[in-house]
Amino acid sequence: MTTSPDRRTGRRYTATDVILVLGLLGTVTLGASIAIPGVSQPREDWPAEVLAAVSCLAQLRARTYPRSALVVATVATVITVALGYLVTPLILAPLMIALFRLAAGTDTRTTRVWGGLTIAVVVATAVFDTHTTGMLLLRTVGPVLWLMLPLVGGSRDRLRRAHTESVQARAAYAERTREEEARLRVAEERLRIARELHDVVAHHMAVANAQAGTARHLAPTHPEQAMKLLDELTATTSSALFELRATVGVLRQIGDDLGDDSLEPAPGLDRLPELIATCESAGVEVTVVTQGEPRPLSPGVDLTAYRIIQEALTNVTKHGAGTGASVRLTYSDSRVLISVTNDAATTSSVPGGGYGLMGMRERAHSVGGDLHAGPRPEGGFEVATALPLHPLAPDENEAIL
Repeated sequence: MTTSPDRRTGRRYTATDVILVLGLLGTVTLGASIAIPGVSQPREDWPAEVLAAVSCLAQLRARTYPRSALVVATVATVITVALGYLVTPLILAPLMIALFRLAAGTDTRTTRVWGGLTIAVVVATAVFDTHTTGMLLLRTVGPVLWLMLPLVGGSRDRLRRAHTESVQARAAYAERTREEEARLRVAEERLRIARELHDVVAHHMAVANAQAGTARHLAPTHPEQAMKLLDELTATTSSALFELRATVGVLRQIGDDLGDDSLEPAPGLDRLPELIATCESAGVEVTVVTQGEPRPLSPGVDLTAYRIIQEALTNVTKHGAGTGASVRLTYSDSRVLISVTNDAATTSSVPGGGYGLMGMRERAHSVGGDLHAGPRPEGGFEVATALPLHPLAPDENEAIL
């Protein structure tokens, strides 16, 4: 059986309050027995002890009902002073605790009003006490100073707790804002990827439409050529379906206007030399190494590979100018492995520390691939991704993994 944190906290407060009550009772008992030569006091201590017990028991509920506890403590203290007991901090201890709880648990206005009335009543009782003569300073200034201390201490405790809660609230808000910004960046990146894949799918559909129209035209007179075109049409539509499933996997929700995109064909690895030349003009020397026999990539994977290399080299250009970078392409039967390394680790390329890596990772996942980035043991930074030759829908990728 488990105990909730609130219940454990309540038990801890109750135990603390019980110990406090016992300590206050002993304090008042000691204060009632103090006598000053020349000052008349009651011969019996039990009236003060009984009143102290009532006042102390009220402090068990002071956290929940600070005003009621203060009223009980004030009445008991006033009766004790009126009976002629010497007004000392020991006698005033329960009332001081009640004032502290009031100041710590209520607002400033309540603290001032109730605290001022309590001090006025106690001081007036001490001044007009006919049992204790002389020592006017002890009966007036002393109670004022002693009762002001818990009011000031409780107010400071309330302000400290309010400041701590404010700091925690700001930290929680900053954390929520950071997470929301990250989600927004991911959504924007997915939308951008879907736009580009949309262009690829649209290209396939245009080719398929042209092939279907030509096959229909040639069917009556050139059936062999029409059948050949129909075979090509099957391959074109299959490729388009692959790309379309990848697009749906990225763009799960539709709702934003895509706007007008450029009619320029989506880039691929065939434009890698242009990208290398751009980086070299910015002061980054890039070497390209190809291993294995280059294999044809589907348009979506080709676009993803190009964008990942572009983003990785852009980070090197921004944060590692003057250093070298290396791009390695390794082709296998079903995948292409891409590795982009540089000599100097970039501060913004630490995994999880920027949105560039987030975008590259989303691109790799959109076609059924994976991406890893981080510092190299020998120094520098590396972005490595494994992409299938043809895009995989999210469910197919999970089945393979």
